[in-house]
Amino acid sequence: MNIAIITGSAGLVGSEASRFFHAKGFMILGIDNDMRKAFFGENASTAWNRECLENDLNNYVHHFTDIRDKKSMEKVFACYGSDIKIIIHTAAQPSHDWAARDPISDFSVNANGTLLMLEMTRRHCPSAVFVFTSTNKVYGDGPNHLPLVEFKTRWEIDPSHPYYGGIDENMSLDHTKHSIFGASKVAADIMVQEYGRYFEMNTVCFRGGCLTGPAHSGTELHGFLSYLMKCAITGEQYTIFGYGGKQVRDNIHSYDLVNMFWHFYKNPRHGEVYNAGGGRHSNTSILEAIALCKECTGKRVNFAYSKINRIGDHVWWISDVSKFCKHYPEWNYTYSMEDLLRDIYNGYK
Repeated sequence: MNIAIITGSAGLVGSEASRFFHAKGFMILGIDNDMRKAFFGENASTAWNRECLENDLNNYVHHFTDIRDKKSMEKVFACYGSDIKIIIHTAAQPSHDWAARDPISDFSVNANGTLLMLEMTRRHCPSAVFVFTSTNKVYGDGPNHLPLVEFKTRWEIDPSHPYYGGIDENMSLDHTKHSIFGASKVAADIMVQEYGRYFEMNTVCFRGGCLTGPAHSGTELHGFLSYLMKCAITGEQYTIFGYGGKQVRDNIHSYDLVNMFWHFYKNPRHGEVYNAGGGRHSNTSILEAIALCKECTGKRVNFAYSKINRIGDHVWWISDVSKFCKHYPEWNYTYSMEDLLRDIYNGYK
């Protein structure tokens, strides 16, 4: 039987990947110790999603363990060896603000944890595909230096600019402010590339924009659309941090992202990198997203504004996914911006 190891398996992307690859006939080894609860509190716990996976998927085996635990990881990988065909590494500390409070823990999870997963793959199943969910935050605040123009509801870039269609993988990672979180993800991202190139392993970094979907346990510190929709439904106050609420994010449904993983798995490459987001197909400012949430719920969204933006946060980000589309022309989006929000809303209901 083909086996997929999925870290962060009870999270947004991990659970989507578990369901997707299980449907393709894989046995799923899920690794998740609900660190999201430790990071962000009880409301962010992914225990509910783990229970759903265990109930819904016949060939899902859960390991409640830490990706930094070498002994436990060695045991899992050694047990299944060459039957492991793909490792989808989604486990991470994902918040700018949390990372600044505890840089050592942030780095140990994001960088050291990724290195251990890579080394376990190299030792026990070197021909397997290694998929890493990186982030657009590896580019730091470089995008904020683009010639942006302020409009009524969003920041934008001039249509004549080369990045109007989205930012590609050639943007520099150097000489920018990343945030502590962004820096730890850079370390992991570069190591994933290096294992691919140096050891000729099938590794890939997907540098995501905003990843979202109904399986997201959104909180104030992480999970933009999910948390915003939760506030829209419950009446809880949502806080906008800086940039007039006009900051733009592209958003990709977790299904569309995992489908990218699948296409890469079928025809892998060594040490590849792809920007992965909603692109021009699916993007929104916070103000525009608030309006869309109001349309979904029929309720006025209770929000406040803080002039202080998060350090290293992007004013405008839209991903250029043309490189991936060139390599894998059969892939395409299935969810629009409106579809995304409706799916999140229905999930909460």
